[in-house]
Amino acid sequence: MKSTEPKRLYQSIATQILTLIRQGEFPAGERLPPERELAIKLGVSRPSLREALIALEIGGKVEIRVGSGVYVRETGIDDESAVGSLGDSPSELMQARAAIEGSVSVLAAARMTAATLDRLRRSIERMRRLAAAGKSPVEADRQFHMLIAEAAGNSVLSRFVGELFDSRHDPIAAAMRGHTESPQTWTEAVCEHEEILRALQASDPIAAQTAMRAHLKASGERWISGALKKDSGTGQASENA
Repeated sequence: MKSTEPKRLYQSIATQILTLIRQGEFPAGERLPPERELAIKLGVSRPSLREALIALEIGGKVEIRVGSGVYVRETGIDDESAVGSLGDSPSELMQARAAIEGSVSVLAAARMTAATLDRLRRSIERMRRLAAAGKSPVEADRQFHMLIAEAAGNSVLSRFVGELFDSRHDPIAAAMRGHTESPQTWTEAVCEHEEILRALQASDPIAAQTAMRAHLKASGERWISGALKKDSGTGQASENA
């Protein structure tokens, strides 16, 4: 019997919004209600709503306009593929990364060598240079996290870290990053990496775990809270999650 991939929460919420559009509650060309109001109406969290709206934008069903809001596009709405699977929920991915990489950092703190610490330091410097030049430091970022995973000495955990990191290239995660990443967000990430490095240099497993989890929590918040930043004129993205 062929297994069916479970429907993700953002898909269910996007389907709810499409249903309201079909019923004429949100006519084509009209702006959707503010984020807080829409989240209450649907009975969902605002981070999950943001993911659903990004999914609908990818599917061509809504348009996020700079300084204005989220609008229903003048297009047919019967295509269910508009809310097909676009990858795992970015917020859930970051929660999973925090859980796994926090534990990995505990193991790595006891196994750090001078050579690995030097490579971590160089990856941070590369991230800083690329961010300052307006270029994506994502490969240096990946190297940093993989070096820590490899230092932990567990090949299964290392594989999980790599797979979860690479999920940032899934369509929904990539779209959210496109809305949020900037030299400023990368600068913040660099500072957080430096905190992790300091804990690892001190061979302090609890500090390393805390710094790693704080970094991934902050990264997730940057992704989610900034996902609709383009429509800041409505006040939707400026409100705290």
